[in-house]
Amino acid sequence: MTANDAVLKWLTGDYPVGQLLFFRGLFVLMAISVIVWRSGGIETIRINNVWGQFQRAGFAFASGFLFISGISYLPLADAIAITFAGPLFLTILAASMLGEDVGWRRWGAVILGFLGVMVMIRPTAEAVQWAALLPLAASLAGALRDITTRRISAHETSMSILCFSTVSVILFGLCTLPFGWTALTYPDLGLMALSGLFVGGAHYLLIERFRWAEAALLAPFKYTNMIWAVLFGFIIFGDLPDAWTLSGAGIVVIGGLYIAHRETLRVRGRG
Repeated sequence: MTANDAVLKWLTGDYPVGQLLFFRGLFVLMAISVIVWRSGGIETIRINNVWGQFQRAGFAFASGFLFISGISYLPLADAIAITFAGPLFLTILAASMLGEDVGWRRWGAVILGFLGVMVMIRPTAEAVQWAALLPLAASLAGALRDITTRRISAHETSMSILCFSTVSVILFGLCTLPFGWTALTYPDLGLMALSGLFVGGAHYLLIERFRWAEAALLAPFKYTNMIWAVLFGFIIFGDLPDAWTLSGAGIVVIGGLYIAHRETLRVRGRG
């Protein structure tokens, strides 16, 4: 996912977000078509819950659009650090929408995590850093997408979820055509294909994970993105996160890891 983010940040200087989502989606759909053909044909993408699929697709598009808009203004590591709020949102939504047991200790960790987000956003008396609100909103939309995935994955195949969301994102992206697209170059088209390969494989694995574990338990693995974001951000764009971003991200990670710890104890019947 972070490699995909780096490619998209490179392209945001020349192409609008809707166009990037459209072409990336086309390449993801090509890969899906091959997998569907090799894994059993049209039966593997049968849809049983159309409304649930539409909900997930809408959240997926909103998350992608907001995040890509964010990385066009922010350093890659800063934007990804702010999306660490996703597991915090996920914990809240898992309690309210899935009925998962979230005790007072985890609620305390959620509050701590959001304090870390405030450190990264650094609101002042003059203004909030508005660009930072884009990846924050993307993390909320991503959490809603993941919760919806959890709800529908018992009756929908991973391939049908991925296929439906991909086609929907392509159509949503196409709707931005009247607002102005940019003529493509072949090298950039190749980068869009690479982005599609990265994000298609990543989302398939993200969908599969919800078949095997509780939502809150999976949250800590998101934090490894920061390692790759710092590397890609420095090597490709020459950016390094500042002390505020690293401090805030550290607070969010502590909160998220404690949430995962408490979830592990709950699953084992000890907390």
